[in-house]
Amino acid sequence: MRIVVSILLMQIVLCLIIVTGCTRQVNNISDNAQNNIKIEVILKTSENDFWKNVRAGADVAGKEFSVDLSINSPLNESDVEDQISLVNNAIERKVDAIVLAASDYKKLVAVSEKAVDEGIPVIIIDSALDSTRISTFIATDNKEAAIKAGNMLVQVAGKHSNIAIMSFVKGAATSNERQAGIYEAINKYPGIHVLGIEYSLSDERVAQELTKKLLKKFPQINAIVALNGPSTIGTARAIEELNLIGKVKIVGFDNITGEIDYLEDNAIQAIVIQNPYNMGYLGVKNAIDVINKISIARTINTGSTVIDKGNMYLPENQKLLFPFVK
Repeated sequence: MRIVVSILLMQIVLCLIIVTGCTRQVNNISDNAQNNIKIEVILKTSENDFWKNVRAGADVAGKEFSVDLSINSPLNESDVEDQISLVNNAIERKVDAIVLAASDYKKLVAVSEKAVDEGIPVIIIDSALDSTRISTFIATDNKEAAIKAGNMLVQVAGKHSNIAIMSFVKGAATSNERQAGIYEAINKYPGIHVLGIEYSLSDERVAQELTKKLLKKFPQINAIVALNGPSTIGTARAIEELNLIGKVKIVGFDNITGEIDYLEDNAIQAIVIQNPYNMGYLGVKNAIDVINKISIARTINTGSTVIDKGNMYLPENQKLLFPFVK
């Protein structure tokens, strides 16, 4: 009887070992399959807080879903050729998907469609691309956000104003859409005149110098709308340097280092906040879904909020201003 029981126990143990071994083998196959997914994230630049937040979101998604993630960008946002080279490099390395923030609406089309021809899906974040062959577009609705900025500009500067626009990269879809949104908002008011539009190349120092030149040429300007973070900071610095705080109103975009201080000091009257962290996170997550043949939406709006001194301390807005504070 003892011999029979012993034999039965040995058989049970043997079965458990086999089952455990099989289970481990299945888990390893699953883990390896996910770890073997290679995703290339190509941003416009890494030189300001907006893109650092995009990168942080992408990094978190990469770790959460255990994929092989590479994140690259040109040094300057205006360096379209370098960005094209980065996409070509990703194609040569045969990555499984590319997440791209295109620096130019048209110039990145050919290389992006080349990737698709090679069987590499392309997920576009932040700025639109003139192609119907991308998997999805994840971004702020830039025109909608700019309409909000334009409406705020009317509120702080008045319906009879002389304004200037400090944009960033000429030809970038984001830049074009925001300019269109500003004009849609202010064209309702015949008393508002746009005296100048400049492009900062997303460089704070360039924006600062261009603002001073604009105000020297058109001293009657009483408001400036700046269409991204570096442009906003540069504009505010110029206004501060010229002792024009409160006299020349500023409505800007984003929440890079320094903007909140200028908002508290009344150098900036309002900023339109995006959600760059979500762009990065959802870019990688949706790339994984495409690779795994999971259906995704063609467009995903990550939203925008107008922040001014009156609402900046609300808990929901603090989460947008300080995305890493719980």
